[in-house]
Amino acid sequence: MKKIAGVLFDKDGVLVDFHTTWGPATARTIRHFAVDEDQARALAEAIDFDLTAERFRPQSVFIAGTAADTMRVWSPILGAGTGLREASFWGEITDRMTTEGAECVSAPPEVPIALRALRAKGLPLGIATNDQEDSARQQMTRLELTALFETISGSDSGYGPKPGPGMIDAFADHLNVDTARIVMVGDSTHDLHAARAAGAIGVAIGTGPATLESLKPHADHTIETMAELPGLVDALNLKT
Repeated sequence: MKKIAGVLFDKDGVLVDFHTTWGPATARTIRHFAVDEDQARALAEAIDFDLTAERFRPQSVFIAGTAADTMRVWSPILGAGTGLREASFWGEITDRMTTEGAECVSAPPEVPIALRALRAKGLPLGIATNDQEDSARQQMTRLELTALFETISGSDSGYGPKPGPGMIDAFADHLNVDTARIVMVGDSTHDLHAARAAGAIGVAIGTGPATLESLKPHADHTIETMAELPGLVDALNLKT
């Protein structure tokens, strides 16, 4: 029996180019809701986002956090500026970010090649992202990759966000296998801590905002890009 029974992916920074997708999407969202330039810059600074360069700083809450984390730091700014705190208003912001994220989404060229190579090996694939599930589905649809995934889970899918193990546990349960046979590929410590908490195999990838060097202490294995993943899976299976 092969060791690896399924591969689970974080989305942003792994399947999706983080900066070229969320940089312009976030800038558009901020400018849509801000009442003036001062408020736009305040919203950007609150999430460590360079509005001019349309680029996130490494410590941004947006990188590994959830939509709720972003809303938490934006709430005082938008509430003071507009007087709107209703849940429907936050829903409008989330919907706008989802729409912009789908319109701006891009993926490194090696991603679909690697995914199809893994599927050719008979491996089920899944997504476990701290983004919302609908956002992930819209982006995968735009990239024409949805059919490659057995499951797509977000922080609002009912399993909890990472670094909790819920989404990994759910994927293993879906496949009816032990979590030790699941590979979790991620570009943040949240992803790798989730893998460790679930007892899965944590693979750090160097295509996201964090440096691969900073992720190595938290990972079981490291790869520079997705192009290396099918070979790593083969190597892990040879060790069984």
